[in-house]
Amino acid sequence: MPQREICSSVAEPRPVVRKFLARPAEGVGAIVRRSLDGKFELKYFDPFLVLDEFSVTAPAGFPDHPHRGFETVTYMLQGAVTHEDFEGHKGTIEAGDLQWMTAGRGIVHSEMPAAQGTQKGLQLWINLSSKHKMIEPRYQEMLSRDIAETSKDGIKVRVIAGEALGIKSPIQTWTPTMYLDFTVKPGSHLQQPIPESWNAFVYVLEGEGVFGSPKSQPVTAHHILLLGSSGDGLEAWNKSSSKVVRFILVGGEPLGEPLVQFGPFVMNTQEEIDQTVSDFENCVNGFEKARQWRSEAAIGLDL
Repeated sequence: MPQREICSSVAEPRPVVRKFLARPAEGVGAIVRRSLDGKFELKYFDPFLVLDEFSVTAPAGFPDHPHRGFETVTYMLQGAVTHEDFEGHKGTIEAGDLQWMTAGRGIVHSEMPAAQGTQKGLQLWINLSSKHKMIEPRYQEMLSRDIAETSKDGIKVRVIAGEALGIKSPIQTWTPTMYLDFTVKPGSHLQQPIPESWNAFVYVLEGEGVFGSPKSQPVTAHHILLLGSSGDGLEAWNKSSSKVVRFILVGGEPLGEPLVQFGPFVMNTQEEIDQTVSDFENCVNGFEKARQWRSEAAIGLDL
């Protein structure tokens, strides 16, 4: 089948330097495929800390828990999740919706199923630089219909952050980031520029695609591909005769700073982690409202 080419904007495709399968970890009512922060795979791909593909069914979920020092990006694929935090912010994100949460100096929140059946989505954690770790928390939320989207020559892209195919996302990122959701029809060939020096990866959601070189073997769903640092963009092909391939391309400018992580706290030094734990336990320095707060979900479940 002849290949339909988007543009010739990539002179030197980045190679795929590492590939592995995000294996499912099962709990009661929840399945999480973690491809970043894996104990035996990849703990940190600067500036990215965690990538989870989650499937959760009520009454399971992610009840009250804290964060400090980074951002979480939740992108729903199916169903709906209700978010609630100790500042009084509450809302529901449904399939195709986005929540970009900057935890900054501190947030305690819950994320629980809001619909029948299985809720599916992606959650990406992005590190904040030392100068931004203690900023005030903020939210950027977008309904599916408001996410920038375009199609051309067999390629559809939803621009979560950054720019692709001539359209830009309004999302503002503290750490320069691109987050693109591509669907590529059979026979189509994609070229997407990636800024020089940025780290970037691909995560396949459905179907199978060829990445980096037309001679590479097809890659199927739930695989993450780390792209090398040389080259100016991603090339991808859908050589299937009948099925689309859907994947996200995520890239970001490395911070190049020391990192110490203790669960949901991400700082630059052990001393800062110790202080964060003390702040949380004593409900001070950003965690003041944690002393009296429980989410409605936690009260309903008597957690």
